[in-house]
Amino acid sequence: GRSHQSCVRWPNTTPMRPDGGRVVVNGLDPFVDRKAHVGRIGVVFGQRTQLWWDLPVGEGFDLLGDIYRLEATRYRRTRDELVALLRLDAVLNQPVRQLSLGQRMRAEIAAALLHEPEIVFLDEPTIGLDAPSKLAVRDFVRRANRERGTTVLLTTHDMHDIEALAERVIVIGHGRVLADCPVDALRQRVQQAQLPQDDAECKSFEEEMAIEEVITRFYALHGAAER
Repeated sequence: GRSHQSCVRWPNTTPMRPDGGRVVVNGLDPFVDRKAHVGRIGVVFGQRTQLWWDLPVGEGFDLLGDIYRLEATRYRRTRDELVALLRLDAVLNQPVRQLSLGQRMRAEIAAALLHEPEIVFLDEPTIGLDAPSKLAVRDFVRRANRERGTTVLLTTHDMHDIEALAERVIVIGHGRVLADCPVDALRQRVQQAQLPQDDAECKSFEEEMAIEEVITRFYALHGAAER
């Protein structure tokens, strides 16, 4: 669906202002404090590249370093760390258009972290990747969170990604937050859903069923058995 686009993508990548309500990211309003905001976040949005299609990956990194006005020593240190962790040495001199999907996703993640953002938004980062590439992305996301203290906000329909990476999961359906809790608590909540005993319980039951429908679809699509 498009819930993740309106909740995550638009506030962080476009100047469009909301018709109502307010968005605050790390204490900043993205529409009021835009320059400060974009300097403190990194974004990777699926099939959209922030690198230059015809430029080698390494040159694209250098351009981003200039755009963010990174101090040279800091930039080289961060770039070298990311290249090593994401195993990008072999593709630094290749144009982005020649990369496989897995290579490009790893390059995109490195590009999003060059300026050492406090928060990184990853939209479907493993979609279309083969198993080794998925494992590499998941491993790096865990390390970025654990070793760098980077907060990672992941939007995905892949239950395997959620179970491998998430400490907290938010389920959005029809523009509403249906659940906000740890993965195990969400699974338990769905499994314990019971039929309503009277009319007064119907509204709560409908919300439980909406959550169950979302989770059931996750598992049906990705073959993850409930435990």
